[in-house]
Amino acid sequence: MKALVETIAKALVDNPSEVVTAEETEEDTLVIKLTVAKEDMGRIIGKEGRTAKAIRTILNAVSTKDNKKAMLKIVE
Repeated sequence: MKALVETIAKALVDNPSEVVTAEETEEDTLVIKLTVAKEDMGRIIGKEGRTAKAIRTILNAVSTKDNKKAMLKIVE
């Protein structure tokens, strides 16, 4: 799932080399932290958060298929 989020983020930003993802486990939930360059933050979040919501929807669909819980945190 980490690779999925990283691939999507790299396709959206101007500086794909600065995209960093990290996985952590909090209780029974997999937390994926996404860090991008400051100037690319708007591209990841999108207008009214639509792009971030779409990434979270895809992540939720994949995690549900694997009977797991996953959450995306966008780190500034």
